[in-house]
Formats: sequence, C-alpha cells, structure tokens
Amino acid sequence: MLEDWNARHNLVSRSSLEDVWRRHVLDSAQLVRHVPSSAATLIDLGSGAGFPGLVLAELLRERVRVTLVEATRKKCEFLKTVAARLELNCEIRNRRIEDGLPERFDVITARACAPLSRLLGYAQHFSAPGTIALFLKGQNLAVELTEARKCWKIGALEHPSRTDPLGTVLEVVEFHHVQKAASPRRRQSEGRRR
Repeated sequence: MLEDWNARHNLVSRSSLEDVWRRHVLDSAQLVRHVPSSAATLIDLGSGAGFPGLVLAELLRERVRVTLVEATRKKCEFLKTVAARLELNCEIRNRRIEDGLPERFDVITARACAPLSRLLGYAQHFSAPGTIALFLKGQNLAVELTEARKCWKIGALEHPSRTDPLGTVLEVVEFHHVQKAASPRRRQSEGRRR
C-alpha cells in the first residue's frame, strides 16, 4: 500500500522503501516502551506517511487514542485509508501544527518533523502538566539541544535508538519557554530610541 501511494504522492524517499521495515516501522515501534502505562491520548505531529503515528496506533490500539496531524491533504488521504483498512483507534487532522487544537495530550511524538527548538514550540500547543514528548532524533541532537536551550528550559532523557546507531529517542519530560536575554548592544540601542 505504501509503495502504491508513494509512487503518486512521494510519502517517503524511494531509497528508504527498500528498507521500510527497519527504517520506518521498527524505528517508530521503539517508542512504545517509552509511552507511560497511564497514557490515554497521544498526538503525532507532522505525521507524513504515518511514522510513527500509524505504527503507534496499531501497537497501542487497546489503550491509547492516537491523533495524527498532517498539513498535506494527499498525505491525510493516505493516513485515513490505512487507518480505515487496519481499523485503528486514531483520528487524522488535516491542519498545520502551528494552528494547534483545543485538546491536550498525554504523549506527543514527532519524527523527521523539525529542529528541536521548533518542535518544542509546536508541542506547547498540545501539552498539559505531565505531558511527555518522544522525539526520534538523528546525529545532530547535541547541536539541536544546544540551540533549543537558548530559549527553552528542557528536562529530557536520551535513549539510544534501537534501529539507528546515530539516532536517539529524546524523551522530554518538561519544557518551558524562557525569555532570551537581550544582548548588551541591543539594550544600548533600545535605550537610545526612547
């Protein structure tokens, strides 16, 4: 099904189709062990071809309601087709992540969506006290964390990926936006304008 839709809508890179099981399915499935047993709701941001959202909806179908958010209509059509065929306990929302939703979620996931600082900005629209975020990140995680910490207070655990030797499952247990201090030069120029 993925191959058929991918030929028309470019859901994943053609080179990754050859290794779809390890590269996409197993990579997504490794998040299950980090989802708290108390979690009842999960949102996947920028779901694309459904990784990790559809995989988690299948594996957690008995206990977690999964919402997938994707801005591209054609990708949403694919997600809805797969969800219906597999009778998954999930909802697909065709909208931009930045627009948020009125609901709050226990778990937030994302894979290949955006740099960490931007992801945290998106995630704040869907989080409540106790929400955790599970982000599949690649070899640039240290750089992304350094950048994100310039404007976010982050409490996180790093778990080695089980499918990618350079990857990490970043489990964010707390994040708060903090004001970035103005540089001395900026403060001086603002003082002159008054």
